[in-house]
Amino acid sequence: MTAATTTRRAEPRKSLSVGAKRGIWIGVIILVVLGVVLGTRVVSNDDPMLQGAEKFDPATFGAENFSAVQEAVADRATDAETLAAAIAADPAAAASEYATASSGGPVYSVTFTGTVGEGTSGIYEVDVEGLPDDVLVRVQTGPAINGTELRDATGEITFGQFTNQIDYQNAAAALNEELKKAVLANIDTAALQGKTITVTGAFTLINPASWLVTPAEIEVS
Repeated sequence: MTAATTTRRAEPRKSLSVGAKRGIWIGVIILVVLGVVLGTRVVSNDDPMLQGAEKFDPATFGAENFSAVQEAVADRATDAETLAAAIAADPAAAASEYATASSGGPVYSVTFTGTVGEGTSGIYEVDVEGLPDDVLVRVQTGPAINGTELRDATGEITFGQFTNQIDYQNAAAALNEELKKAVLANIDTAALQGKTITVTGAFTLINPASWLVTPAEIEVS
């Protein structure tokens, strides 16, 4: 006996009515609008978020920070004779003990007294008693003060404190400008040859036999 075979016809899928579709879209739109409204913050015209980040002012930075940098360099300063001996004996150990690391090399804070020799463009050689004859010490007195030694000497002014590399570089230039106003303006830098000076400042060790010192303090006698 053969069983009868029954075939079921597939029922057609029901489609949504135009009204139902319209209702779904209206619901989606309402949810989107609510999300925008709830995620929107109303701010006043003077809100910092509306105004943007405060622009870096180099002149203000220099005026506000130079005295602290000057004091910190003096606190860290090691006499030149001690530094020269340490660098000659073991540059890495000397850097670890006396210097602050920077992208340009170790930055040393130093103090010394010596006789001013010849100068070119405001950079004078200084004969410092107790230093080896093969170590040349020079001091820059302006009108141009170059380098980032004052910014880098203490290790307390870092790139992360600034918005970008330009502001970070301008901070170094601002401290150099403040040096000219606060220290060098009180010295006749054109008439230093033959005089005795006491310098406290900083230099980046690029060549152990040649130190170019940016002063933080200078006394002329």
